[in-house]
Amino acid sequence: MSDVLLQALEGGVATLTLNRPDKRNALNAELVEALTQALAETAADERVRVVVLRGAGKDFCAGADLAELERVAEMGYDDSVADASRLGAVFSAMRSHRCPIVAVVQGRALAGGCGLASACDLVLADEASEFGYPEVYLGFVPAMVMAILRRKVGEGQAFDLVATGDRISATRAQELGLVQRVFASADVEAQVGAYVNALAAKPVSALRLSKSLLYELDALDFDAGIARGAEVNAEARATAECRAGVRAFLERTRQAQAGQEG
Repeated sequence: MSDVLLQALEGGVATLTLNRPDKRNALNAELVEALTQALAETAADERVRVVVLRGAGKDFCAGADLAELERVAEMGYDDSVADASRLGAVFSAMRSHRCPIVAVVQGRALAGGCGLASACDLVLADEASEFGYPEVYLGFVPAMVMAILRRKVGEGQAFDLVATGDRISATRAQELGLVQRVFASADVEAQVGAYVNALAAKPVSALRLSKSLLYELDALDFDAGIARGAEVNAEARATAECRAGVRAFLERTRQAQAGQEG
């Protein structure tokens, strides 16, 4: 694993840490390549139940590295599309990953860094963190992430975020649906640990099926979505985890009833 991305696995939780703190974890070609590799490895590792993405140092990720911006500014159109598609492939790999991917945002998540957080299935944020898509100030567009952003916050809010380039607080990001949980700074590590460990303790088959169905519904109309839901329901019932869970529930119910009768 490259030094720009640290990787650890404990208790079914794979933690990927963007490790360029001196650059506010800005994205460069090496880091994008390392993320691509790590996502493939964790998707193939049956020990992994949850993936956590976070940044070393004070910030989650400040977006593209300035050196990268200078480099891409000189590219021709075809080379530029190919370069941008590498980060787009990271977003796609995150969405198709079999495990829930959780962003832990502390400090700033801006531009491509905010896009990276948005591409995660769930976002946990320090109350002091900031989010934003300031690309418009450079005459640039957060183009690929808009496919995700409009689904998470709606068209109007998505356009407001990218057209104004305003930074928003973690609380505002939660109100918009960009963030799922906001934790007090003094307690963020304990709260994140509790949340992630609880998620990792859930039946892995249920999480995998829930995630895949959620995103599959994007391409289906209502009736097709209901029909696909019935198929996934049947798939879930057939798993060993579901059958064990149902048996345990029924046994607890019988014991409770016996206790009341006694």
